[in-house]
Amino acid sequence: MIDIQEVAALAHIQDLGRYGQRRFGIGHAGAMDTQALQAGNILLGNTPGAAAIEVVLGGLSVRFGRDTPFCITGAVYEAELDGEPVYSYWRHTAEAGQTLRLKRAVQGMYGYLCVAGGIDVPEVMGSRSTDLKAAFGGLEGRALRSGDALPQGTGEHYLSRIGIAPLFSDGIIHALPSSEYHLFDRASRTAFWDTLWRLQSDSNRMGYRFSGAELGLAEPVEMLSHAVTAGTVQVPPGGRPIVLAADCQTTGGYPKIACVAAADLGKLVQTRFGSTVRFRMTDTAHARRLQRKNQAYLNHIKRIADENR
Repeated sequence: MIDIQEVAALAHIQDLGRYGQRRFGIGHAGAMDTQALQAGNILLGNTPGAAAIEVVLGGLSVRFGRDTPFCITGAVYEAELDGEPVYSYWRHTAEAGQTLRLKRAVQGMYGYLCVAGGIDVPEVMGSRSTDLKAAFGGLEGRALRSGDALPQGTGEHYLSRIGIAPLFSDGIIHALPSSEYHLFDRASRTAFWDTLWRLQSDSNRMGYRFSGAELGLAEPVEMLSHAVTAGTVQVPPGGRPIVLAADCQTTGGYPKIACVAAADLGKLVQTRFGSTVRFRMTDTAHARRLQRKNQAYLNHIKRIADENR
């Protein structure tokens, strides 16, 4: 078991998400940065989608009940194992009884504590992810708190210490024009690509809100609610874009100006409050190339992990 000793931030269990249920109004939840989650799991010899602890910005302390290889991916954390520094994107092995303390994120937003064997909470509708809005999955459908005990799956008890290079954001987020793109006036279409957008502090797992320019439609339009998913860029009446994230609703009625390429969602969600991004227009072919590049990165990690057991 892994004992949660202290939680000073929002932390919960996430895997790659719950798919195939949106027609019933059930969102997919899952890790905000799926690339980072997979990187950590592959480094530990887990399946890429094994459940881990997602923690946002702040602190977390856990005590290991058995010898456990672990790594921290996603946000770069200042962290200690029994007072000794440990580093993000490095594979470490904790001994039974040792305490890992994630003090604070120094870069990025969402960190992942991955452990050998994964977090072995029950699956709900094919996923161990916590749906915080609907209160199911993960550990009792809620955020973690002090005193919780998390079961571990079957995994290695020792792995050599190795590190990998993280992928940092350059502030450029590739996106494709969406179904209502043509309904926005010409100035707004230009502004969406040319503006340096600043992430607002009221952003969360449901959506990332940006300030910069005010976007508007060429003419008023009434729309029925329609399906949306993570990466959809909606523009509400105030004119400020919202990029939907992992906990987004299944339908929405605001016009959609764009959709972020799936390969760049991890880069986007690691943007810190107050930081800026710029959207760059792309097409389906280029979005697929970006996805293949991400997969090549994961394949490279697997080769390193396989060679260094």
